[in-house]
Amino acid sequence: MKQSVFHCRNFDLPLGKKTYIMGILNTTPDSFSDGGSHTDLEKAVERARRMVDEGVDIIDIGGESTRPGFTPVSAEEEIRRVVPLVQRIAGLNVPLSIDTTKAAVARAALQAGAHIINDIWGLQREPMAEICGEFDAGVIVMHNQDGDTYKKDIMWSIKDFLKTSVKIAKKGGIAANAIMLDPGIGFGKDLNGNLETMRRLAELKSLGYPILLGPSRKSMIGKVLNLPANERFEGTAAAVAVGIVYGSDVVRVHDTKEIKRVAVMTDAMVRR
Repeated sequence: MKQSVFHCRNFDLPLGKKTYIMGILNTTPDSFSDGGSHTDLEKAVERARRMVDEGVDIIDIGGESTRPGFTPVSAEEEIRRVVPLVQRIAGLNVPLSIDTTKAAVARAALQAGAHIINDIWGLQREPMAEICGEFDAGVIVMHNQDGDTYKKDIMWSIKDFLKTSVKIAKKGGIAANAIMLDPGIGFGKDLNGNLETMRRLAELKSLGYPILLGPSRKSMIGKVLNLPANERFEGTAAAVAVGIVYGSDVVRVHDTKEIKRVAVMTDAMVRR
């Protein structure tokens, strides 16, 4: 099976012709890279509009940090952070993705006009599949696990986890062409695990779904280059280019204008 589009409510994104840029917009005070930058609603709206001007194709809104050692927040607080922003920017004519693990947040955001639910636990922690199916939303299911050791081959484990997520999605009424996979760079993997996942990324294509890659400013880059989060642009650009070569359809990034250029150049070399 090979999808021709990624469907998310009233958007259908054709696959294979270009790499889509997903811009990160965190409304959290404690995200690992840009925490506190967009907690003010007006600043967040301004950033969303600027990202659209820079050519992003999707905006991914986060209301709870998922960095190592993050402090969980209630569903009510997460809703307070993301729903007003969704309501303000729903008219920008790009799909809005909500980075959440909570079913209540997913429902509130979809009611407000979001198009995609991006779940770092692949729909396996809370019953969100039925909610997404009800709203005809797209879903991004990410591989994750507690700890960074693997009893079996790492790519086998990632694929097995994602197969389970796909089954959950379909059982919840989510259309096959509304599912996207994320190998989970930086989640449940040590440095070697992240680098191996990058090297073997093309193996995920065998599952038949589009791939999202999220390497932006991740610890993998920091450890290789020995640099803090705010100095990891070049490493991010390298990971994005390699990811595109190995089959990524969407890249999730902070530096949207610059990575858009990286993606366009890489696409010109590797896509027909």
